Amino acid sequence: MAEHPAYPVGLRLTGRRVVVLGGGQVAQRRLPALIAAGADIHLVSPEATPSVEAMAEAGEITWHRRPYTEGDLATAWYALIATSDTEANTRASAEAEAHRVWCVRSDDADAATAWTPATGTSEGVTVAVLTTEARGRDPRHTAAIRDAVVEGLRDGTLVAPHHRTRTPGVALVGGGPGDPDLITVRGRRLLAEADVVIADRLGPRDLLAELPPHVEVIDAAKIPYGRFMAQEAINNALVEHAKQGRSVVRLKGGDPYVFGRGMEELHALAEAGIPCTVVPGISSSISVPGAAGIPVTHRGVAHEFTVVSGHVAPDDERSLVDWPSLAKLTGTLVVLMGVDKIGRIAETLVANGKSPDTPVALVQEGTTAAQRRVDATLATVAETAAAQGVKPPAVIVIGEVVAVGPRGTA
Repeated sequence: MAEHPAYPVGLRLTGRRVVVLGGGQVAQRRLPALIAAGADIHLVSPEATPSVEAMAEAGEITWHRRPYTEGDLATAWYALIATSDTEANTRASAEAEAHRVWCVRSDDADAATAWTPATGTSEGVTVAVLTTEARGRDPRHTAAIRDAVVEGLRDGTLVAPHHRTRTPGVALVGGGPGDPDLITVRGRRLLAEADVVIADRLGPRDLLAELPPHVEVIDAAKIPYGRFMAQEAINNALVEHAKQGRSVVRLKGGDPYVFGRGMEELHALAEAGIPCTVVPGISSSISVPGAAGIPVTHRGVAHEFTVVSGHVAPDDERSLVDWPSLAKLTGTLVVLMGVDKIGRIAETLVANGKSPDTPVALVQEGTTAAQRRVDATLATVAETAAAQGVKPPAVIVIGEVVAVGPRGTA
C-alpha cells in the first residue's frame, strides 16, 4: 500500500450514517464539515469537549455517551476513529475493514483505509489537498498548500477562467480608502474576474495594474473642478456592458453607500433588470483617521462620531446638514469632501457654540504612500489648510480625539 498514492474522491454523505468515535479535539475539528455535508452523525464517546457537547444539544449530532462496542460501525458509510484508547481504535478499525466502511484513524494513518485531506472553500469551490506517501505526509505542508490555493482564489491572485457561461451582472465594489491591501477579499476576487471595470479616481488605482490585458477599464473619475463623467453616463455604461453579457465591476473608493451614489446606480440597474451585487468597503471616514493615529471614538473622550459631507457650504441652500445641531455635539465630527469649505464650516460651528480651540486634523491621501496629516484648531484651520496646501482627497476630523493619539503616527 505504501507504494501507491491515495485515490482522491468526494464522498456524498447526505443522510448517510457516519460514526465518530471519541469526542475530543479531533472530533471537534472534523464534525463541522460532516455536519455541513448533511451526514447522519453518531458520536460514540463517554465524554466530549464543550463545543462537541453543544453540537449534540443543538441536535446536529446524536451522542451515545459510552465507549466503543463491537457493532457500532456495522451500518456506517464512513467512520472517524479518534479516541485515546489505542486498543479500542484497533478493534474499531478491524470492524470497519470487515464491513467495508471507509475509516480514518487519527492515531495511526497507516492503519486507516482513508485519509482526511486539508480542505478549504471559496465561492462554491472546495479545495482538498493530500500529501503523497513519497513526501512523508507532512500535515503542515499539506495545510500550507491548501491555504495558498484558497487565499489565491479568494483575493483574486489565482484566477481560473470560466468555461461555462456566467450570469452577466454588475458588482458595486467598495475599494476602501486607497491602500490596495484594504479592499475586501470578495471585492478583489470580483475585480479579478471582471470583463469591464468602471473605476473612480478615489478607488485603489494600483489594483487596476493587476488586471489582465483583455479587461476594459473605463475612467469614471469625478475630479473636483475638472473633467467628470456624469452620473447618468455611468449608469448607462453599467447597463450597456452588462446587457452585452459582460461581468462588470463598478470600483469605488471607500464604501458604495457612503457618499458613493451606490443606490442611484443600483436603482438604474434594477430598472433595466440587471442583477447587482453590492460589496461593502472600508469607509475612509473611519479608516483614514485610524491610519493617522486618530480614533473616532475613545473612552472618556468621545462616545459617538458623526460623518457629514462638506461638498456644499453650510450656508448653501442645497445643504442638508444641520450644522447648528452638530456644533452642540460633544463627540467626533468627520467631514468628507470639505477641504475647500473648511473655513465656512469652522466659522459655522464656532458661531453655534463650538469652542474655537477644538482640535482639527486634515488627513490627505490617507492610507497611501502620499499620506500626510496637518493639525490645527477650528480658529486656525482655514489659514493652516491654505498655507499647507492641503488638497482633496482629505478627511477632516474635528474633536478632542485628534489630541488623543501619538502625533508621530501620522
